[in-house]
Parts: sequence; C-alpha cells; structure tokens
Amino acid sequence: MFAPNSIQLSISPIAWTNDDLPELGGHITFEQCINEMAIAGFSGSEIGNKYPKDQDVLKPALEQRGLQISSAWFSAFFSEKERSGETVDSFVEQMNFLKAMGAKVVNVCECGHCVQLTPTYPFDRPEYSDEQWQQVAQGLNMIGEIARENGMVTAYHCHMGTMVQNVEETERLMEMTDPDLVHLLVDTGHAYYAGDDPLAIVRKYGSRIRNVHLKDLRQSVLDEVHVKKLSYLDSVKAGVFTVPGDGCIDFSPIFQALAEVNYRGWFVVEADQDPEKANPLEYAKKARSFIRINTGI
Repeated sequence: MFAPNSIQLSISPIAWTNDDLPELGGHITFEQCINEMAIAGFSGSEIGNKYPKDQDVLKPALEQRGLQISSAWFSAFFSEKERSGETVDSFVEQMNFLKAMGAKVVNVCECGHCVQLTPTYPFDRPEYSDEQWQQVAQGLNMIGEIARENGMVTAYHCHMGTMVQNVEETERLMEMTDPDLVHLLVDTGHAYYAGDDPLAIVRKYGSRIRNVHLKDLRQSVLDEVHVKKLSYLDSVKAGVFTVPGDGCIDFSPIFQALAEVNYRGWFVVEADQDPEKANPLEYAKKARSFIRINTGI
C-alpha cells in the first residue's frame, strides 16, 4: 500500500500523561512513557510536558530506546493582535528545539480566544471576525516562511474548541494561506468529532498533508457529549477518544487515500485517555497491531 520506508510510526505521550489534564497520568514518569512506547513497537514520539527541555538530556534518552521526536504542538495567538510578536518569538524557539532534535514538522494550532480548555461546549465557540482571519492567515504564512528557511514545515492542526474546528474553517484557512508555506495535519479523531469526514479531507488536501494523527472515537460517548453539551476536556475524561481500530472510524479507506496521494512522513497514534481506565501500554500495542494488519507497516 505504502512505498517502502515512506511511513514512520510515532505515538503521543498524551495516553500516559495529559498536559491539559494533569490529574490524568500525573504519577507516570517520562521514563515509563518512553520505555513503553518502545516496547509497543514505535520509533517516534511527540513531546509532552514531562519531557526534558534540554536536548542533550532528551536526545540520548530517546536514542537509547530507538525513538526520535516526530513533531510537537505549538499554540499560535495571531487572532489576538497584541500577541502576534510573542507568537513569532515562541515559534522560533519551538522550531529551533525541534530542529535540534531532528524533527521536520511543527504542529501549529491557532488558540486565540479558544474554548478548548474551558467549561464551554466546543460547538459554542466565539465567532472570529474577517480581520482576525486575515491576521491568522498572515501570521501562519510568516512562520511558514521562517520554517521553510530552516528546512522545516508547519502543519496546521484543526482541533476541537479552537478557531479552526470543522471542514468549512479548514477550507477557508487553506484558501487564505500559501500552499507552499502552510501545510496540514489531518487528525482523524478531531475531524470526526467536528462532524466531518476525515477521508474527504485527505482526498481534497492530500498534497498539503505533512502530518497525520490517527485517533479514533467511541460513538456512544460522542453522543453523550452532544446530549449533555460537555466541554472538550470533560469529553476526554468521559472517554470519547481511543486508539485507531478501537472506535467507530473506518480507517481502511483513509489509509488507501493517503497511499494514493503518496503521503510520506509520520503516522502519529494519539488517544487522550485516562491511563487508570485505559492502560497506555496495552492500547499502544493494540494500535500498533491495527496499523500493521491494515497497512503492512
């Protein structure tokens, strides 16, 4: 299905220890996390808050376990005009760290005025003005150019509770930004949560995809989210997310579509779960097996 050596497998530490919900996995150490990633058969990891900030400490710890950093989250605030300069400075710092770690991709999400970390139902977000959209597009083009000059790329992460949550907003952002500077991260779980079809997004924007998050959902919990109008974080605690193959998303056509657009890069398994309810190592192994069976990787 995929060309030999075209896909590498990474996993997010969020299944072990959640940066947004410290009570989930607060007792789990960085060492346990990366040990179990390696045991489960992954070669890459994204970065969590428990990871050492010193590359001279982090890189050897990963290399000893056959791991490397695939990418990491970056919060942008271009929609809050007064924070644009601060955003660029923070981006450069994050980009330089990732570059030093050998990564090529920075996952960018516009978080100005977002409700992701608030008690708000994510479908009740504030509206953004045309001026704010222009600010965000210009800012993303700017940091995209900085990334390109440094041999890196930005991949925009559409995320529940943030400015760009659904497919219409994704299309608007893609139309307003330079395709050579602003690329896309496809997150199957967030696309489905927003009410969209991740397969359609892959088919439409295949040439701009630079990162893929493989995330599944439990339909029964998602139905409860809508009935009770749960916040994003409450939905995570309720167990809305799981690893690919354990939920309601049909991944076979998604894998096929990614192969057809000649996607090359990382598949990142990401499942925000309570480790007390969903053992991270067991679920990591389950995800690894699912990918092997369905892609041959």
